[in-house]
Amino acid sequence: MDLSSDSADSLALSEAHEWGYEKTRLWEQDESNSEKEVPARRRSSTISLKDVNSRTTQLVFGMQDGKRVPKLKEPRSLYCVPRDVVLPRWPVGIDTVCPKPDLSHNHTPPPFNEEFYKRPSGANLRLLEKVDTDKHEGTVVYQLPLMRFPFYTRSRPTAALEVCPFPLAQYDDDVLRFESRFECANLFRARRVGPYEYELELRWDYFTMKHTQWFYFRVSNTKAGPTYKFTIINLLKSGSLYNEGMKPLFYSERNAKNKNLGWLRMGHNIHYYKNNIRRKDCKGERYQYSLTWQFQFPYNGDVCYFSHCYPYSYTDLQKDLLEIANDAVKSQYVKQRILCHSLGGNMVHLLTVTTPSTHLTEAKQKRAVVVTARVHPGETNSSYMMRGFINFITGSSPDAKVLRDNFVFKIVPMLNPDGVIVGNYRSSLAARDLNRNYKNPIKDAYPSIWSVKAMIRRMLTEREVVLYCDLHGHSRKMNVFMYGCENKEPSLRLQERVFPNMMSRNTSKFKYSSCRFKVKKKKVPTATLR
Repeated sequence: MDLSSDSADSLALSEAHEWGYEKTRLWEQDESNSEKEVPARRRSSTISLKDVNSRTTQLVFGMQDGKRVPKLKEPRSLYCVPRDVVLPRWPVGIDTVCPKPDLSHNHTPPPFNEEFYKRPSGANLRLLEKVDTDKHEGTVVYQLPLMRFPFYTRSRPTAALEVCPFPLAQYDDDVLRFESRFECANLFRARRVGPYEYELELRWDYFTMKHTQWFYFRVSNTKAGPTYKFTIINLLKSGSLYNEGMKPLFYSERNAKNKNLGWLRMGHNIHYYKNNIRRKDCKGERYQYSLTWQFQFPYNGDVCYFSHCYPYSYTDLQKDLLEIANDAVKSQYVKQRILCHSLGGNMVHLLTVTTPSTHLTEAKQKRAVVVTARVHPGETNSSYMMRGFINFITGSSPDAKVLRDNFVFKIVPMLNPDGVIVGNYRSSLAARDLNRNYKNPIKDAYPSIWSVKAMIRRMLTEREVVLYCDLHGHSRKMNVFMYGCENKEPSLRLQERVFPNMMSRNTSKFKYSSCRFKVKKKKVPTATLR
């Protein structure tokens, strides 16, 4: 039987009281039976306290009034953050992985403003419709091994898997080498349909037959000069920012080494359109969509990467958190713990950020703010928003100090680490969208969602939670905006609009006109209402 947090705590407390009562009663019986035996037992317990110190690491001694006082060590190993990066765990069925790419300028912004792609005047997207068909031609040059199980069974650490080296940077032929068997990557198949033209298919979210939007893959054996054409043929959304001027992301190892350049938005002749391939995840006359772009590589024999958005992996998060833990100043007001472990056994981190209080009454007066991110693995921009927020709230600015003095911030930077690791777009390893399971989360299937709700319930017994903010990315809307839940109580009317209004007044990048506060029925199980 599943117990709620409150009922579990009360049960454990009652059992502890009963156990203590029984021990006291038995001790009293011993005293009534033999008064001479009591001092001997007390002496033996004193001796055992000294002896046990040499046999256990669970006792620590502190000084109190000039005396050494023993106490039990806090069981930090149960929930504290490791002191080094922990390699991710992968679902059984994935047998071979490549090392995580060491992109030295992964987080380096471009030194210039990147312009939107402007489609040439007179371009007609209707001419592109119905071009791609399910009668595939050409030669398959890369295909990801199929998952051996139709559902999640268990996970294994990276150390238990076969490590496959990346393809060489250069070969004698002119065929591109693709690779996507590394953390956060997604590409299922690459087919060569022309000398410099490739047709690509993305992998569905594991254990599903839907959710394709996120792509991230490696390309080697490049040739400078020719114009390459790439077409992803199994996208599902009817609209995209690629038709509004967005470009695919490109990373070159030679650019990073020679010019200190990181990810760049590049490409031309970019189109997003409906093709002639029928969808397999639903009934009726519904078709998939294609994204096509042309590109010229800057170097021969280069190693390059393409991505939908700036990658931010589970390993990247651990490195960022280790930086904070090793900072002598920040570690004074930032506590890191493991909220829970995901279905795949990966850590879900929890940060508590606040100025330490000197008195209990002062601590209780602080109100709480909860911020979470990355419930959808393919929305990597939410991790960069979270990264910026953590850097700010742990920084030395006067505003950050005022906030830490008056609030307790509970931060969960990655709610779905399993999906992030395997390169899913929307789902967890339970083949479910976690953001649709806030209403009645199952602890064993959605541990991060269950644990966040349990944490908020516990906090509400101690202090007021004034704001819960879940960070996302949007594939079809520009700028920064918020979705909120409408308060129907007269005393709280329009209260949900105050914070978005404040945001819009502080930065031009936030668009209040794009905010929405009317919640549709399908949004009821999301974090918006829970």
